[in-house]
Amino acid sequence: MHTIMTTPIQALQQQRLLLQMEYAAEKEAYRQQTEKMGLQRKVKRGDAWWPVRMGKSYYNSLNQLVVEIIRQGDDNEIEHNFEFGKPVCFFSMTGEKARWFNFTATVSYVDGDRMVVAVPDNGHIIDVQGAENVGVQLFFDETSYKTMFEALDRVIRAKGRLGYLRDLFYTPAMKAETFSFAALHFPYLNPTQEDAVNKVLRAKDVAIVHGPPGTGKTTTLVEAIYETLRRENQVLVCAQSNMAVDWISEKLVDRGINVLRIGNPTRVNDKMLSFTYERRFESHPDYTELWAIRKTIRDLRAHRKRGDEKYHQKMERLKERATELELRINAQLFGEARVIASTLVGSSSHLLEGQKFGTLFIDEAAQALEAACWIPIRRVSRVIFAGDHCQLPPTIKSFAALKAGLGKTLMERIVDNRPETVTLLKMQYRMNEEIMRFSSDWFYGNQVESAPEVKYRSILDLDIPMTWIDTSEFDEPEKTDIPESPRQPLFREEFVGESFGRINKAEAELTLLALESYFKKIGKERILEERLDVGVISPYRAQVQYLRRLFKKREFFKPYRSLISVNTVDGFQGQERDIILISLVRSNNEGQIGFLRDLRRMNVAITRARMKVIILGDASTLTRHTFYKRLYDYIEAL
Repeated sequence: MHTIMTTPIQALQQQRLLLQMEYAAEKEAYRQQTEKMGLQRKVKRGDAWWPVRMGKSYYNSLNQLVVEIIRQGDDNEIEHNFEFGKPVCFFSMTGEKARWFNFTATVSYVDGDRMVVAVPDNGHIIDVQGAENVGVQLFFDETSYKTMFEALDRVIRAKGRLGYLRDLFYTPAMKAETFSFAALHFPYLNPTQEDAVNKVLRAKDVAIVHGPPGTGKTTTLVEAIYETLRRENQVLVCAQSNMAVDWISEKLVDRGINVLRIGNPTRVNDKMLSFTYERRFESHPDYTELWAIRKTIRDLRAHRKRGDEKYHQKMERLKERATELELRINAQLFGEARVIASTLVGSSSHLLEGQKFGTLFIDEAAQALEAACWIPIRRVSRVIFAGDHCQLPPTIKSFAALKAGLGKTLMERIVDNRPETVTLLKMQYRMNEEIMRFSSDWFYGNQVESAPEVKYRSILDLDIPMTWIDTSEFDEPEKTDIPESPRQPLFREEFVGESFGRINKAEAELTLLALESYFKKIGKERILEERLDVGVISPYRAQVQYLRRLFKKREFFKPYRSLISVNTVDGFQGQERDIILISLVRSNNEGQIGFLRDLRRMNVAITRARMKVIILGDASTLTRHTFYKRLYDYIEAL
């Protein structure tokens, strides 16, 4: 086949077009959702809170006007999608009709049922505070797209270092430069982890740490950052999601590194907040003076007298002093910090204006759109990616853009073009050997091994670590007078709402029964004493919510409530549990399995387990696909 060589610039222009398609698709989806989707559905999906109570409004330490919002009602067990930096809008309900307030606000932080949002400096907030039946919902995220487009344009035009990296990442013939020095030895890392850290230190341009499930990617990354800081004064650490940034920041802080986190964490506790920019800014000794000046400026504005000639002079003087203090506090905070941490999009913050770094570390790089990765790359001279392109991919709404290649991440591109820059971590510390073996064979060319201490871990003696409960075996054909009538199985998937996904109620019931019978084998005392934890996973949100309701109602699981979590595959990203149950939902005569065809999600689901995996699914539907056929046969043979 004759392929036309594209230049890096053409390839990036293609990326830009695909991103444009994704932007249009997401905007359209948002518009339809806002116009057509009922409020209850939005609340159930976690995209809206209603009703809410408006709390107090005040100026925060960053001089933004913020207002508190408290979620009312009984939907508080629904996991919502609000987090730092996301845009939101307010509405009030009269009957079935929503009236929108015409301004957007930005989430500053969320803690349980309380959210603080920054609002534009004007009278809008008074209207909302005075309105009845108010709610808040996520708004279309224009800013993130704008930032990504700007980054791509910058890279397309780039000369100098950025232009060099662009060409290197896209041109197979170019060679990635390295330093040469003797390998360093790290006694608490295994050989592939040690190898990865050395590769990072030797890389002049780029290195990739490829970490399959349970192989200690974070440990390796923290070590690599720690060692890099012996050679550089400060590094930039980014990830796609706030949660991933929190996770790596926390580990760095535990290692004794001074981290400055731009943006707010998803888990609001003192430890996490203590290294955020906002909290550090507030606790700076000069802050009280700055606060007093800002207050004076606001009072002056509010009570300006006509014909006050000195007003402008006073204002100028105060503003100058405020700016001077701000600069001084910032210089000190950024001067002391060894790691600046933010999301990829957050790295475009005005706080980092003009800052340059030697090295950028991108964690969970396989979950980020390429355009998002270029945002921080503009500030650095070399990039280290860490992640696993055999686990969760980036979320993409436009099917056309996905098919045309928007889903291919920058990390994958470099893995293809620059295999010499990749280190695969090969020793895993999480799973029983038999759980890991299937994943290692299918996804990692059989290269992953189990650490001796986990190889045979199990809960019960002679337990089989993986079982598949085939729901098609439970189906009884209904008695009808017509011989040979098609069977009407009990375990059939059904649709809920037009885009809310699929549900399989009988399979959900069976999931609870399976866990209950496994728990009875282990015994209550032992479960509670050893705190054996359980993850119940379904790829479909509707099934997850249905399962959550069932668990809540079932008396048997009352004592174990804190040990069981039910979520989608994405919700278990980066986590692990002793026991994992997976409800696959799909069951139909056509062998349709929808997005279960994205095998990376299945890889994530199975590899969350330390000792036991129970899969529930209709084998006759699923095993028409090679992967599920192979998985089913593998489990049957155990």
